Amino acid sequence: MRRFNILAVATAAAVVTACGPSEPAKDAPPAPPPPTDAEKAAVLASLPAPYNTGDLENGQRKFALCRSCHTITPGGPNLTGPNLYGVFGRKAGGLDGYTYSEALKKAGFVWEAAHLDAWLADPRGYMPGTKMTFLGIKEAQDRVDLIAYLKVETGFKPTEPAGAPAAAPAQ
Repeated sequence: MRRFNILAVATAAAVVTACGPSEPAKDAPPAPPPPTDAEKAAVLASLPAPYNTGDLENGQRKFALCRSCHTITPGGPNLTGPNLYGVFGRKAGGLDGYTYSEALKKAGFVWEAAHLDAWLADPRGYMPGTKMTFLGIKEAQDRVDLIAYLKVETGFKPTEPAGAPAAAPAQ
């Protein structure tokens, strides 16, 4: 008969629980449908360089490194890290329902590509005192691809460039 180390079993249970989903938001609006391939291509094309040339398949592969702690679905749960849907344009440390480190609560910036790129390159160096234990993504192109993927998959809505004609009103 095998003997189990009770401390090891308890530790494993705690880790699994810590990475489990949080309670779903009450009264959350229904999730929008996932973007179509055409919508993804349009968002990608609208991004500023170098993100407009991002490889979404590589970005998706790189997001696999993040998936154990983050979700990207609309209304998705917070795990060890916050849900990243709608992260671009959101105040750092500003997602309701997630308990951020003091460092992120006091960061004083809004998430956009340049901040995320610096964060992903070296999370602890960029933001000392963060809870995030991820060591980072060293290859610049991998970060470009991941950021492009996140912009496409997390509800990012491109803004009209300055001087662009306004869209015709819906009839």
